[in-house]
Parts: sequence; structure tokens; C-alpha cells
Amino acid sequence: METNIGEKIKELRSKKGMTLKEFGGKVGLSTGYLSQLERDLTTVSVDVLKKVATELGVELNYFFREIKTEKKIVMRSYEKEVFQRVSSQIYYYLSHDLTDKALVPRFVELLPRERHEKIEGFPHEGEEFVYVIEGVLTLGFEGREEVLYPGDSAHYSSNTIHNWENDTTRMTRLITVGTPNSYQKKFD
Repeated sequence: METNIGEKIKELRSKKGMTLKEFGGKVGLSTGYLSQLERDLTTVSVDVLKKVATELGVELNYFFREIKTEKKIVMRSYEKEVFQRVSSQIYYYLSHDLTDKALVPRFVELLPRERHEKIEGFPHEGEEFVYVIEGVLTLGFEGREEVLYPGDSAHYSSNTIHNWENDTTRMTRLITVGTPNSYQKKFD
């Protein structure tokens, strides 16, 4: 979290029309130290910052509020990070910010596995869309199995019993978009 304490001090001091020398006299700090502080070239103790906050008419926590930046709507391919690995499945988010979104787009890699038994499915709230990019996907859905190849897709209610597996010896890659946004619920 980047807070830019020095930048915030300079902005508030300037709004009050105080020079560094005047401000330094009021808070008991040298002009040189304040100059370095405002340029984020030095650190500040909490006690000193409390004096600064009082003189500038703000609460101490003002300096630790996160600066709002422009929301990124484009995610570059090199920005994807693994957010979850479950057994032979690796999940990546395809969005920077999911806090106010209904849809959750993900890129999924399914590692090859040796098939032992029928796919065990599970229901949950929402709906899902799956698009196979590479490899072969076996989709278990309401007690039956469907095999999807590159370019194939499926769209279904998540309330039904479902799951997927890669029953081949090669990697399977897919894009899935689903609801609800469980990431968002963590912050509500």
C-alpha cells in the first residue's frame, strides 16, 4: 500500500499557505528535515506525524488512507497470477479488480491425470460458462458425461450437479466465467 505521506503533508501545508520554515517552527522540525519528508526521502515517527497531523487539522489516519488510482480494465497476459490450485487444476483470474463485479472470468489449466472413477460433481449457487481452448475436457453434468474439444463450450446452472476433469495425457486449457462472485462476498 503506497500512501505518499510526504506528498500529503506538502499538499496540506501549501493549502494553509505556510512555508516550510513557518511550518517547521510550529511542529518543532527543521526546514531540511521537512523538505526531505515532503519528498519521501526520509521516514517519520508516529509521534512526529501526530504533531504534524494536529497542526494540519487532520486525523493521524489521514496519512495512511490508500490513494485511489484509476481502475485497470485491461489485464495483460503477463499479469495473470495463480490464485488457486486444487488437485490437478490451476486457476488464474482474468480481471484486476473483482470487488464490484458480478461475473468472475478465469483461465483454468487442467493437468493430465489418470482416470480412476466417474466424475464426482457438486452443486452450488450461480451459473457457469466454459470454453475449451486446448485439449479435451470431460464435463460431468447431472449424472452424464460430455466430452468437449477446442472451440466447444457449455453454459449451465451451477445449481445442478456438475464438475470437469482432464482424462487425457495432455494439458487442457479453458476459460470459465461464473457467478456468483465469491471474491466480492469476502469484502461485503
